[in-house]
Amino acid sequence: MMTAISLYRFGNKAYVKTVLLQLIFFAVVIVLSLIFFSPFLIMLTTAFKTNSDAFTLPVRLLPRQFVFDNFSKAVAVIPYWRYMRNTAFITLFSVLGQVMVTPLVAYSLAKIKWKGAAIISGLLMTTMMIPFTVTMIPLYRIFSRLRWTNTYIPLILPMFFGKAFFIIIVRQFFAGIPNSLMEAARIDGANEFQRYLNIALPLSKPALTTIGIYTFIDAWSDYLAPLIYISKPEKLTLSLGMQQFLSLYSVDWALLMAAALIFVFPVIVFFMFFQRYFVEGISTSGLKV
Repeated sequence: MMTAISLYRFGNKAYVKTVLLQLIFFAVVIVLSLIFFSPFLIMLTTAFKTNSDAFTLPVRLLPRQFVFDNFSKAVAVIPYWRYMRNTAFITLFSVLGQVMVTPLVAYSLAKIKWKGAAIISGLLMTTMMIPFTVTMIPLYRIFSRLRWTNTYIPLILPMFFGKAFFIIIVRQFFAGIPNSLMEAARIDGANEFQRYLNIALPLSKPALTTIGIYTFIDAWSDYLAPLIYISKPEKLTLSLGMQQFLSLYSVDWALLMAAALIFVFPVIVFFMFFQRYFVEGISTSGLKV
């Protein structure tokens, strides 16, 4: 009888401890979520304020009066849709280049046995430690000699050679595909390209979606590379256009926040649409299947 009561008390304490730990965990998650979400929330509410309301004391999160024409004014003060078209063009071909080339390189490193594959993989990982600021000037000199500045070629062409980080991610994913599956296809008469196209590539959809989302966000919000290679006003991207907006209309923060909200809206929609594949790609890359 005493043993049963002791076990019950012990089990009850363990249950209470588990519940407390879960409550603490969820409280920390909620607090961190609010901290990270607060800048976007401020941008969202400021986009519906007047400029005077944004700086009126005491500061209020919600607008005192909702203003909906900030968005139309924001796209009217600069050639907003032209910049968006330029950005969409660069982003589309950047994603296309990464999704086409990255799995090809990753498959050759993971599933094709050739001398130097391990060395190339190691070199790829070492290049990830080289920041863009180190290669920025040499790359600019190369593209300038080729007379490709003030074009989108320097922004798009490197994407068709893959990115080390993305290649490593997809390589780890391909390494998790059982070799027996590839050998069975080889016995059935499939050549190397057919095994890649019909087996490895369909299985890598989560990983490809992950690198597609990363590439979309990087290309859409890239500021430094377009700033280096593009100076013609008609070829500016949205990130450069936002800086121009800030320079010309630095006082009207309500219009600036409205323009910024339109700028981040495609990224939010794109991420929400592919969120399931993105989480699946992150969770399965590098794991055995």
